[in-house]
Amino acid sequence: MILIRRSLLVWLLVCLGCVAQSAPPDVARKIEHQVRAFYTIPLDVKVVVGAITPSNEMPGYDAVSVNIDGGDGKQKDYRFLLSKDRATMLRLTKFDLTKDPYAELMSKIDTTGRPTRGAKAAKVVAVNFDDFECPFCSRMHQTLFPEIFKEYGDRVTFIYKDDPLSEIHPWAIHAAVDANCLAAQNDDAYWEFADYMHANKQQVDSEKSPAARFDAIDKITTQQGQKHNLDMAKLQSCIKTQNEDAVRASMKEAEGLGVNGTPALFINGQKIDGAVPIGEVRAALDAALRDAGVPVPQHLPSAPAPASK
Repeated sequence: MILIRRSLLVWLLVCLGCVAQSAPPDVARKIEHQVRAFYTIPLDVKVVVGAITPSNEMPGYDAVSVNIDGGDGKQKDYRFLLSKDRATMLRLTKFDLTKDPYAELMSKIDTTGRPTRGAKAAKVVAVNFDDFECPFCSRMHQTLFPEIFKEYGDRVTFIYKDDPLSEIHPWAIHAAVDANCLAAQNDDAYWEFADYMHANKQQVDSEKSPAARFDAIDKITTQQGQKHNLDMAKLQSCIKTQNEDAVRASMKEAEGLGVNGTPALFINGQKIDGAVPIGEVRAALDAALRDAGVPVPQHLPSAPAPASK
């Protein structure tokens, strides 16, 4: 019985050797050089060439994996095809046509409880990651509201999420927190605050100190609360507390979505970076409407692009 077990073990090891084999040092070195050069990988990042295994993806090619380890706990494996004569290496991208990448991306955006503008529960949703101190966000906001909104407001749901770039915009998080204090009681108060801030951010910028800028934001927030008959005691408590948890969570979500600047607009999952011309926003909205089986609106003549403030 022992001899049989040993024989089976030897046979298994032989078979595994036939299936996977370590890349010869010279081949591994060539692969590493190609990967480092093509992807511009610095020398302090580990590149480890894995075993060579048979591949059914393309005749005449084996498969080899390459692990890239930056030392920060984030590793990634890349799979390449390697010719039998070890003279050519390819990387193919396989697409799963049973999945919609736009829908998958949109499913990662949490819009629960966020103020909405436009059509309710529309088939097309436009989510904009916004920063109240960002001049490019002001430009995008003034493109969306009122011009785009006039054309699409009856068939698209518009939602804003927070992504203040706090490293360069020192009062942006405070403004986002105040906006959310308004949103907790009234959607219209939130949107009018957003309209005002994006049109008049110089009013805050003109203050001489950080404390004075915060006070100016709080004053604008309070005025909106009074205008919309909010519970002022509750609003003032929210303003004073300055709980950043929801804003920080939105910032983390934006990072996970690959957002590295604002504005970042997602229209049913299709991403638009920056304050692009209105024609690009229209094109994305029209494409999403057609995909959803919703009629595309008649376009109005474009107004001159608003100047950033």
